[in-house]
Amino acid sequence: MKNFKGNVLFLDRSDINTDEIIPAKYLTEITKEALQPNLLEDLVLPGFHKEDTQNKAVIVTRENFGCGSSREHAPWALEVNGINVVIAESFARIFRQNMYNCGMFAIELPKETIESLFTNYAGKTVAMEIDVDADTIIISADGKTETIDFKVGEFDKTLVKEGGWVGYADKNY
Repeated sequence: MKNFKGNVLFLDRSDINTDEIIPAKYLTEITKEALQPNLLEDLVLPGFHKEDTQNKAVIVTRENFGCGSSREHAPWALEVNGINVVIAESFARIFRQNMYNCGMFAIELPKETIESLFTNYAGKTVAMEIDVDADTIIISADGKTETIDFKVGEFDKTLVKEGGWVGYADKNY
């Protein structure tokens, strides 16, 4: 099972698409490692610099994250950079499933909860940990801790625990 804890990158925008996550010109790469230096290089967001992704393990963003073309390269680019969790109001359907297929979390929270995360934590040094079994997000910042409940389907949780479809297939077939 992957690591589901670490520092948070707040991306305050809706509709971040797969071309912004990993530009299409890198789709000819044949290894995940080759994608690593190009994560979010085309993302246009005031105050964001590509270097902001370093030492981050969780992204918190707005609605419709991962829209655009259906490619596994987008979750792979996140994964190879140590980002195994994206928390948003909503995801593009194929991107969301590609995250789970790769053994990663795409956690949907209500708009009000996302807004509260931005209001209370954006701009601060924030760490999050996902408790896979308890379905909770533990947030730590400024010496305080907050816990938020979330729900994912049981099969998606199984994919996360098995490291994705390949791990699931190895164990069950």
